[in-house]
Amino acid sequence: MPGTIILTGANGSAAVHTVRYVLQHHIDKHLVLTVRNPSGEDANTSALKATVDEFQGAKVSIRKLDLASLAEVNSFAKTLADEVSRGELPPLESIICNAFYWNLTTPLETTADGFEKTFQVNHIAHAALVLNLLGSFSPSGGRVVLFTSDAHWSGKNGLEKIPPAIPADPQELAKPGPDVPENPMAKGFYRYAVSKLAILMWTYALNRHLEAHSEFAHITAVALNPGNLSDSRALRVNTPALLRVLSTLVIRPLRPLLKLTDPTMRTSKEAGVDIAKLGLNEASPGVRGFFTMLKEDTSSPDSLDQKVQETLWAKTLEWTAVDQKTVKIPA
Repeated sequence: MPGTIILTGANGSAAVHTVRYVLQHHIDKHLVLTVRNPSGEDANTSALKATVDEFQGAKVSIRKLDLASLAEVNSFAKTLADEVSRGELPPLESIICNAFYWNLTTPLETTADGFEKTFQVNHIAHAALVLNLLGSFSPSGGRVVLFTSDAHWSGKNGLEKIPPAIPADPQELAKPGPDVPENPMAKGFYRYAVSKLAILMWTYALNRHLEAHSEFAHITAVALNPGNLSDSRALRVNTPALLRVLSTLVIRPLRPLLKLTDPTMRTSKEAGVDIAKLGLNEASPGVRGFFTMLKEDTSSPDSLDQKVQETLWAKTLEWTAVDQKTVKIPA
């Protein structure tokens, strides 16, 4: 049945495989694919366009969306909601919040909105997108796929130097003080990890608020740890030279061996298919919560603190500045 699927970061390593799976098995779906640079001059966008072009009759639009700008996110969401309202697009079936950002090579970066960039791109902007579009979902059901990582759980990821934790004042996540001189990789990975912890905790809160209101109970949210992707482009972007070398000479060629100690080590293609299955509600239809790959899982003890989850829910509403007078949001 026709439905609209939004996929952010659609030219990413796993996302292109998500697109391919959807078009192979559900050519009737309308795909709205967002990228920072929609120009064919961007090699990754060019590869995405080539994938789409393989499927005659595909209902696909590739659109610009920079998650480092909340004004752009809000404008994009309004345009999309209007298109659904006018019948130009079918109601939403899923929002797949795949795009992400990290920087393991430089000190703290701030967006034009005044937020720490990793936290805004990974959490705040995606939350704004989802909240703005809840009213555009099909009444027959829908799913939100958000992305977390094993990094949310202190001690689980080998790149961790600073354990991720939600501070007593969550405002410190969005607007931290200036970095003290230190290893930028350690601090950069902490910012990434704590954003993934926040996403996970916000997902739990989102589900509670959705379930509490009959108008939104048909929408389910999952926080997905897609696994450690041996061929991910992320390992070679905004990363130190040593990590890039390890990616090329160790992680990719030795993936079968590394999988013996890390069962989540896999390829972007494998992850991309799982992302599609969750987004389409083919996998675990109607189920909410945390998944590692396609398996329902239990997240870290810290992530299960409902009081902190609700604090993050309230702070996220503040950070996104979504207009609750015009946008339906479950209270």
